[in-house]
Order: sequence, then structure tokens, then C-alpha cells
Amino acid sequence: MAEIRNFTLNFGPAHPAAHGVLRLVLEMDGEVIVRADPHVGLLHRGTEKLAESKPYNQSIGYMDRLDYVSMMCNEHGYVLAIEKLLGVEPPLRAQYIRVMFDEVTRILNHLMWIGAHGLDVGAMTMFLYAFREREDLIDAYEAVSGSRMHATYYRPGGVGRDLPDSMPQYEPSRWRSEKDLKRLNSNREGSLLDFLEDFTRRFPACVDEYETLLTDNRIWKQRLVGIGVVSPERALQLGLSGPMLRGSGVEWDLRRKQPYAVYDRLDFAIPVGANGDSYDRYLVRMEEMRQSNDIIRQCIDWLRANPGPVMLEGHRITPPQRVDMKQDMEALIQHFKLMTEGYSLPVGEVYTAIEHPKGEFGCYLVSDGANKPYRLKIRAPGFAHLSAMDEMVRGHMLADVVTIIGTQDIVFGEVDR
Repeated sequence: MAEIRNFTLNFGPAHPAAHGVLRLVLEMDGEVIVRADPHVGLLHRGTEKLAESKPYNQSIGYMDRLDYVSMMCNEHGYVLAIEKLLGVEPPLRAQYIRVMFDEVTRILNHLMWIGAHGLDVGAMTMFLYAFREREDLIDAYEAVSGSRMHATYYRPGGVGRDLPDSMPQYEPSRWRSEKDLKRLNSNREGSLLDFLEDFTRRFPACVDEYETLLTDNRIWKQRLVGIGVVSPERALQLGLSGPMLRGSGVEWDLRRKQPYAVYDRLDFAIPVGANGDSYDRYLVRMEEMRQSNDIIRQCIDWLRANPGPVMLEGHRITPPQRVDMKQDMEALIQHFKLMTEGYSLPVGEVYTAIEHPKGEFGCYLVSDGANKPYRLKIRAPGFAHLSAMDEMVRGHMLADVVTIIGTQDIVFGEVDR
């Protein structure tokens, strides 16, 4: 009789459940995985190298394209590094706007995650529900930056512009009745803050809706409970962060432990899991959406009561006002020099980290005193999580690989950079 041997299977890189261009080489004993070897680099675009040849502000747009589901959070990490090296602090209103959009981005990220994770595991409806809410938040991105995804809204010294007083509205068309048009525009009559406040009122009921579909669903629990278990000690050794670490029962959140912007002024809870399996990580992320919703509401209340500047004024890293540019030659020259040549940072090195929706997103920046970085190293949470893939999938079935890719919430823009 022929000897039974392990066989090797290619999972990806063109697999719908691979979340991008992941190539997993799986060594299998029948249906059980003996070893998993992730092959990355298929989406490598040399972001860190490109940053070395561009003035500081021109690399902000590259940050959006790292984790292209959590755009403004990536920008925040990079902009904080520049500000830390310069020793400047943006106006308080700008910090509140940043925190509000960080949390909008966290909800956007988790909605994309639950939609894709649900679809991978077999819950088709989740995808449609999650995208319904994403649409509103992407409209908020568009209102503030003009772009639905790659916002390039944060700047060293503040944000690109203040929050708009009006929201874009749906236009009449032959495909929409008068009644539909009125319904679609009902929450767009006021400012962006009014629009987001309306969203924060509706959103908790939406999360309850998702939980009704999934949390006690027999099939969902069979696919997630006990899959990809990571102990708290091992999670720390593997360098996991964010919901991956908190799902294992470690209460580590940079918004609390190393507060940046105005997180120390806000009231929110940190959800923590108990068993370290995929189901606990699911529950952690669902609760995080509720907490982010509360933070957005607190920011809206503060921003309403406190108008003010959203950019450092009269500083060499910030452009002059348009009105001054039209009248004052020096202002025009400063604007031209800033946009073409940029500004120089003092010689030194700096590391800043933020609590990205996926974990700890860090920027290590080295300056040699020029107008562009000498070196930029990005610490992407997904890269550390992917390195734990082999350990998490061993002994599981082939179908569980899909669940574990989903629970890691991998995006390849930041893994390959």
C-alpha cells in the first residue's frame, strides 16, 4: 500500500478570502494544517523609500494608501512624528477634530472587517448591512477633504481645513422619487457635526442589529469559538497589539496607556476578551464600535461649544491665509517656498505610536536636517499579526484558515508597504 504523505497547497494570492494578495503555502495532513508559510511582498510599493525623496508634507498622501481601510489613522501617526520632532502642538480644536475622525475611521475599519469576515465565514447579509453604515461615514470624509477614501486631511500643525457648515446633498434624478430624495437628504440639511450627531444616534441600534444576526448564531459560534486561540503571554511574545491583544485578555490600549491628542480628556471603556479565540476578538471589536460612537459624540459636543483655529498660525510649517497671500508679497513667497521646497526638521530621531484600529501603528522618523526624511520606518500592526499565522492555524482545518485571516483583520497595503 502507498505511503500517505503530507501535501502542499497554495492558498491565494488570488483567493477571495485572502484579503488582498496573501499567498499562504499550507502543508496539510489530509484536511488538517501541519504548517503555514505566509509569502508577502506582492503589494510592495516602496512607501518608506519613496518618503526619503519627497518633502515631508508630500508623503502624507502615501500614508492613506498603507492601510487603505483606516486612512486618517495612518496620517495621524506620521503627522505626530513630525510634530514631535519639531516640538509643536496643534490647536486644541484641531486635536479634537483629529480624535473625532480617528474614531470615525475606527468604525469604518471595523465595519469593513465585520462585513468581510462575515462574508468569508458565510454570513452574506453582514456585508450588505456594514456597507450601508460605511456609506454615511465615507460621506463625512468627502465633506471634509473632497475625497471619499484617501483624505490627506491631517497636516503637521493641525488639519487641512475647518469642518464644513453644510453637507453635500442628493440631487433630483429620474431614478429617484421626490419622497426618496427627501428621506435621503433629511439628515443633510445642517452642518457636518449635525450629520455625524444624527449618525451617532442611529448607530448603536445598527450594532445591535449585527449582534442579533451573529452573536448567538449557532453556525457563527461553531466557526469562531475555540479557533485561533492565543494565550495572553504568547500574544505579548508574538508582538500582537490592538483587538488581537485585548481579545487575549491584556488590557493594553495606547489611547489610555500613552495618551496622545485629547484622549486623556475623554471618557471611554476598553473592551477585553477572556479566552483569546476568534469569537472573543469579534466581541471586542463589536464593543469598540460602540465606544468609538460615544467618543465621537463627546467630540461633537466639545467642537460645537469651542470654535477656533484648526492650524498653527504664523508658523513656518503652515501656509499663510489665502487673503494674506493675495495682498502680501512675503506671504506669497512663503506659500510658494512651502509648497515646492517644504520645511526642514531639526536633526534627530523620533518614534510615535497611535492606537490604530488594527493595533499599534508606529512611525520611526530619522531627520538629518534636510527637507525630507533621512529614513522612515513604519511599524504596521498587520505585519506582526501575520507572523503569528503559522502558530494560530496549526492543528486546525483548512476552512479555519479563512476564519483566522478574518480575525486578524489583515490589509496588505500596510503589511507589504
